[in-house]
Amino acid sequence: MKIKFIYLIALLCFVSCTHRNLAYFSDLQEAADYSENIQNSSVVKIQPDDLLSISVTSPSPEANALFNRGESVSMGTISNYNISSGTTNNLYREGYLVDENGFVNFPVLGKVQLTGLTRNEAIEKFTKDLQPHLKDPIINIRFLNYKITVVGEVNRPATFTVPTQKINILEALGMAGDMTAFGKRENVLVIREEGGVRKMTRLNLNNKNVLNSPYFYLQQNDVVYVEPDKMKQVQASTNTRTISIIASVTSLLIVVATRIF
Repeated sequence: MKIKFIYLIALLCFVSCTHRNLAYFSDLQEAADYSENIQNSSVVKIQPDDLLSISVTSPSPEANALFNRGESVSMGTISNYNISSGTTNNLYREGYLVDENGFVNFPVLGKVQLTGLTRNEAIEKFTKDLQPHLKDPIINIRFLNYKITVVGEVNRPATFTVPTQKINILEALGMAGDMTAFGKRENVLVIREEGGVRKMTRLNLNNKNVLNSPYFYLQQNDVVYVEPDKMKQVQASTNTRTISIIASVTSLLIVVATRIF
């Protein structure tokens, strides 16, 4: 009977030790090549609160000086894309802020509706609208505050600015120093606000099918949350005194059980 009791304790300890899959795309075979057409590449569209750099070039220096003016807007305390220094800065950028109704206030043209347009569509719109005022205008537009936030079980949680306007979830996790061992790779939450609607979805980074998800490529202002596993939750909620009490009770039960059996 005593031997059976010891086996029972060993079995409980074995069951309580859960196996964690820490590998990304673990369903891919090690020796296999894998390729597929990219069908979920995201198209970035201008949204309210975007800060845009809108530059105008023409043969007239005076006109260029008139149109190439923006407002200085605080971007808050954020981390740059290059995070090797590990520092954050309170940044100010000069650009055109898209208001809550989707307009920018541009010289001569006044309020220009940009919400829902891609970068190329916005360039075409400005080129057409400025032709009556400028000869052969060349327009360039880029996002100044394209940012994503990574929080939870990562090594460097922060908000990051992205200069390329294209980033996938693996690149975002890399910027945040990757997940810790406690991060649930099979249950990563992406929060997205689009068209006045907040959307949330969970991604399984153990599975290669995530590559085809519309959330694999992030959009501006997306939030990535890495949930901790149960072991981290237990670790966070258990203090030293509780551990001592549990150890004492366990020892007492073993002694009692040994005498009984």
